[in-house]
Amino acid sequence: MAFGAAPGFGNLPQGNWSPVIFSQKVLTFFRTAAVAEAITNTDFSGDISDFGDTVRIIKEPLITVQTYKRGKELDIQALDDAELQMVIDQGFAYAFEVDDVERELSHINWDSLAQSSAGYALTDKFDEEVLQYMHDNATDATGFGSAGSPVVIGYGTTDAFTPLDAINRMARLLDDNDIPMEGRWFLGSPEYFEKLAVEDGKLIDASVTEDPESAIRSRKFVTSRMIHGFTLFKSTNNPLSSSSDVTIMAGHKSAVSTATAITKSETTRREKSFGTLYKGLLVYGRKVLRTEALLTGYISFS
Repeated sequence: MAFGAAPGFGNLPQGNWSPVIFSQKVLTFFRTAAVAEAITNTDFSGDISDFGDTVRIIKEPLITVQTYKRGKELDIQALDDAELQMVIDQGFAYAFEVDDVERELSHINWDSLAQSSAGYALTDKFDEEVLQYMHDNATDATGFGSAGSPVVIGYGTTDAFTPLDAINRMARLLDDNDIPMEGRWFLGSPEYFEKLAVEDGKLIDASVTEDPESAIRSRKFVTSRMIHGFTLFKSTNNPLSSSSDVTIMAGHKSAVSTATAITKSETTRREKSFGTLYKGLLVYGRKVLRTEALLTGYISFS
């Protein structure tokens, strides 16, 4: 668009002297922070090689302890060889083309720009799908409502929990299931952490943060400090329930396993045109191994 002229000014009326300038900097979209890889384990990745593979994971047998008195004949327990199966049956892909003319004459490196965007898109879809799977297969946390009937989080006298108290309750529920402290995580939405930050008086208390110089106060999530034994994760991919309730999740890294079978990126020349085709593929599986170590809560905010 030509630079504007005052009414009646007739010099260079077509505006052809005004160049159209294209910036070589590109406005990229914001990236969602992926958390699925951080809160799951990859212990069985080495056991798979292709799409459709099944990893059979033998569960530790549960041994029954008997009361014993002198001379009592023991009951011999038959060991159980129950197993879990993780199938490599999930996949995402992308494909795009850059014509040679577009590559040579454009002021933008479309190849590099689009590949970067595609790589992020694969990671984001993986993150979103795994988190939703975890929510769909988690154990409903006692006291945290159900789909369609969430509990209220807030600071009112009738609210079920404050945000910090909800984290504390999740910790106790995992304690009840004998879940180890090391490796625990808590996942919430940005709105949850906004509400959590209101509790500044508690969050700066060394008895909660275990450090008087807590990173919590400056909202540096994921934190390097623990809150009630949890590493905190914030994500816009935090799943909703079937009734569109806000959810929170808490668990242990051993609860869910993910395994990637194929991660490929290929570059080939187009057969019937002067262009290059870029393709990418991610194939993976996921499995909840310990339901007692994966909890979800249904909440709303007051």
